[in-house]
Amino acid sequence: MQRFKAIFREHFMDSLKSALPVVIIIIALCFTIAPIPNGTFLAFLFGAALLIVGIGLFNLGAQTAMIPIGEHIGAHITKTRRLWFLIVMALLIGIFITVAEPDLQVLAGQIPAVPNAVLVISVAVGVGLFLVVALLRMLFYIPISRILIVCYAAVFGLAAFVSHDFWAVAFDAGGVTTGPMTVPFIMSIGMGVASIRSDKHASNDSFGLVALSSVGPILTVMILGLLYNPTESSYATLMPAVTANSRELGQQFMDASIGFPHYFKEILLAFAPVVVFFLMFQIFGLHLKKRQFLKIVIGLVYTFLGLVLFLTGVNIGFMPAGYYLGGLLSTLPYNWVLIPIAMLIGYFLVTAEPAVHVLNKQVEEISSGAIPAKAMRVSLSIGMCVSLGLSMVRLLTGISIMWFLVPGYAIALTLTFFVPKIFTAIAFDSGGVASGPMTATFLLPLAIGVCNQLGGTIMTDAFGVVAMVAMTPLITIQIMGFAYKVRLKPALSAQGEELAERADTDIIE
Repeated sequence: MQRFKAIFREHFMDSLKSALPVVIIIIALCFTIAPIPNGTFLAFLFGAALLIVGIGLFNLGAQTAMIPIGEHIGAHITKTRRLWFLIVMALLIGIFITVAEPDLQVLAGQIPAVPNAVLVISVAVGVGLFLVVALLRMLFYIPISRILIVCYAAVFGLAAFVSHDFWAVAFDAGGVTTGPMTVPFIMSIGMGVASIRSDKHASNDSFGLVALSSVGPILTVMILGLLYNPTESSYATLMPAVTANSRELGQQFMDASIGFPHYFKEILLAFAPVVVFFLMFQIFGLHLKKRQFLKIVIGLVYTFLGLVLFLTGVNIGFMPAGYYLGGLLSTLPYNWVLIPIAMLIGYFLVTAEPAVHVLNKQVEEISSGAIPAKAMRVSLSIGMCVSLGLSMVRLLTGISIMWFLVPGYAIALTLTFFVPKIFTAIAFDSGGVASGPMTATFLLPLAIGVCNQLGGTIMTDAFGVVAMVAMTPLITIQIMGFAYKVRLKPALSAQGEELAERADTDIIE
């Protein structure tokens, strides 16, 4: 029990440090230039408390359950040496986990042009297919940069034939699918597959699964754009009612449609495929020892409770706060202040994403500390800061999102030729990881609040925030990789041509 308390205290303090700066910034705005209703403000404070506890429990559960399950399943399906079995399992895993991803449900509910079920299923199939591609890449030693260039060439080529109303939504779909449910599981499957390979590059190739899994939804939503006519979204129906007193606030958190019962049911359904897959593999293949099995079960409980608390907090507390703040700030005579405020919030907000903690920890472990978690956090924060600044510029000016995405991805893909391979894979993984539930439930409402007040079009102007958040880490992480390469290559060159060549391909064993 003492050990559990110590571990939970550590995770709780990490989540507190991650979320507290964002909470302080929003409180400061509410007390100064952007006052919001008292009920909304109290809901935000209570939601912030739930978020902090939820992140702590989620990180504890991901460490003790989600990551080990993914590693065991990934190693097992590779050990069978049956290619068809690996393909079928990867496809099913990608589909079932994505269908249950909470971020995707939030996005789907805001796009009336496409039926929810159609959008969710098509996105899930896209993730499943590209998870298969990602695992085959690992097994057949295909450089990830080549696949990414081909995939994004297809994406932008297809965009030329799709209504511009679907551009932002398609790229947003690629970001939200890789959320707190998907990322730990997919990344750990990659580590499990890598454990079967005996070459020195195996662990580095375990990165990139999230990157490729994010491409599939972009393509499938682009295809939907050829089949459906876009219509304007109405966001007001998604906003919780304003509360008049503390009892109404409590009732809101316990409401069956938006509160604890709703997310309890949603996450329970999300966990069902994971539990079923794990139990099937445990019975027919893994045969884990009793103590190891019970540890994973307990970890699943932590993850479950953490996600319920987190999603309830951000959806009831952060969503209305973001919407009100966006609307109020955009009506100021100096509404350009949205740009620095969004950049400041973005710098700290990314560290509150649950999946970011998982990625940073795995990067630090696999690189044996050569890529510290702190460097990852700073690079992601800078990326988020830039992306939100550009998003506000786009909202205030009405510039098409493609004027940002095309040059952004061109820069990111060009950098793949100049940085170590591991940084390319980590960078494109980071893009999907950074755009999680905090982005979908705070930044997107913030953008919609701005868009409504300025008279913009939600489908083309407000959507795209997630896409921008997913793009900029591709550049900042690879720039960090280039800096590592420049710093380490002189030392390696002094040890001989062989080590210098290694620096070009894989500076981290």
